[in-house]
Amino acid sequence: MGDAVTVEYGDGVIEITINRPEARNAINGAVRTGITQALAELDGRDDLAIGILTGAGGTFCAGMDLKAFLAGELSGEPGRGMAGLAPVQPRKPVIAAIEGYALAGGCELALACDLRVAAENATFGIPEVKRGLVAGGGGLLRLPRLIPPTIAMELALTGDFFSASDAQRYGLVNSLTAPGEALAGARALAARITVNGPLAVAATKEIVSKAADWTFEEGWDGQQPILAPVFASSDAREGARAFAEKRAPQWKGR
Repeated sequence: MGDAVTVEYGDGVIEITINRPEARNAINGAVRTGITQALAELDGRDDLAIGILTGAGGTFCAGMDLKAFLAGELSGEPGRGMAGLAPVQPRKPVIAAIEGYALAGGCELALACDLRVAAENATFGIPEVKRGLVAGGGGLLRLPRLIPPTIAMELALTGDFFSASDAQRYGLVNSLTAPGEALAGARALAARITVNGPLAVAATKEIVSKAADWTFEEGWDGQQPILAPVFASSDAREGARAFAEKRAPQWKGR
């Protein structure tokens, strides 16, 4: 993935770390490419069930690297948007482990993840309007779906920062940790997910993600082609056998 993004693997999890602490993990071309490649690996490997996205050096991501922007270096991956997470998301879930700043494009990265664990001293914001820019990486689309729309409108128009405790109060953050413990909290959450069938987890994410755009009646039909391959899989039979035999299932992702 290169030096700008590092990856580690273990127990069905790929940990993706933005590794530009000297630039507060701002997104440049190398970060964009590294995250995109790591997420493609997450979706492409049967032994990986979930991803964790975090930043090195006590900061999640301070947004787009403005020096790279001025130099003409794009922060959007063709067909995958900003850093591979907007508008197309990976098929499998991703948890954001947030320390320090998650601002502008960094906040949009956090919003694009499925779950968020934040340190108590984390700071969020989409301050693009303060620089004469627009939060075009999905922040203006996702934020009003994740928190009360009037609060989202205020935060978007003012560009004001908001705290981790506010983010939890709005329902944006799943859990708070002590400073320095967000990655440990994300790992603990990931462990609660990876014990489950990986095909079922991916299908569940897809249905929940699409449910907001379906009427209830549309959902019954829309979920069927997503459910059917799971029920026909070897993992589904393994889950039933493991339950009957009172043992832990051995998932294959097939």
